[in-house]
Amino acid sequence: MDEGETINGIPVTEEQIEAWAAEAERGYDMRALKKRGRGRPGRGAEASQVIALRLTPDEVAALDARAAAEHKTRSDLIRDALGKLTA
Repeated sequence: MDEGETINGIPVTEEQIEAWAAEAERGYDMRALKKRGRGRPGRGAEASQVIALRLTPDEVAALDARAAAEHKTRSDLIRDALGKLTA
């Protein structure tokens, strides 16, 4: 094994690899793995789409100021504004 191998900055040892292999050979509880999931939780029944949005520094500052004043995230404010368009 390469001496420089790390995971999140922590060196990976031969002992750790052997422990992982032994765990895999014993088998995994698939119900537990499926419960864990990956990524952020969904917002509804359907998958959400990430949209890139370019803003000027002044627009970002205004958005952040409003978000702080309303105790919301940037995304929450943008979703609120879109909701008003579709209402």
